[in-house]
Amino acid sequence: MPGPTRADNRPPYARIAAHYRDLISIGELSPGDLLPSIRSLADQWDVSTATADRAMKLLRDERLVQGIPGVGTEVMARPISLSSGAERHDRSSKTQSSWGVGEKSSGHTAGITEAPEGIAHVLGISPGDDVIRRSRVYRDGHGIVSHSTSWIPAEFARAVPELARSERLKGGLSLDLIARATGRRVVTRVDEETARIATPRDLDLLELRADTVAAILVLTATFLDADGEPLEHGVDLGAPGRTRRTTSAVQR
Repeated sequence: MPGPTRADNRPPYARIAAHYRDLISIGELSPGDLLPSIRSLADQWDVSTATADRAMKLLRDERLVQGIPGVGTEVMARPISLSSGAERHDRSSKTQSSWGVGEKSSGHTAGITEAPEGIAHVLGISPGDDVIRRSRVYRDGHGIVSHSTSWIPAEFARAVPELARSERLKGGLSLDLIARATGRRVVTRVDEETARIATPRDLDLLELRADTVAAILVLTATFLDADGEPLEHGVDLGAPGRTRRTTSAVQR
């Protein structure tokens, strides 16, 4: 059976999906390659066909593969879609990582700073109050995907001091660490998508030339607990050329 180790406590379907997600990420599986049949997967991993099919569904939902009737499950071309903070949160709950396929993050910085007016309004604090600011850059084989900033109430620095350290978090995203340390979990999130011509500040964060004129996507996500209190406000600046695509079921 490929992939899993004794230390891997994820459900079997998640381990199977992670195995093939990794193969796609490092290029061992290329667009157009076929994955084993559901029956073959079930035999290889010693699981039921329902479990194997659930693993493939997870990869299809992530737009990494597609099912072709009469042919099988085919690896899709690498997506250039921009992930929102909410999607990265969902991905982390499944894979313990916010990275999309082929992505890595760098430039992790964090610290306590004064809350800008707009951020203060969202977090329900006064402008100039202390707030945790965390930022990082997501990249793939084509360059920068997005610049991501998380604004977190300063009170959480006492329970989770690593939130204010300039290093990649271990054990999940900031919201995962907050939930484990305080019991306060995300119950509601508010997502917003806008577009604008990149400002000089945007260009600097996206490592673009100062004379660049380009439209960018700005994705925000505000995460609230059961009492409606904000746990985090995330802002993602998508690099020029990145797109957004979502899929949803149609009710009939």
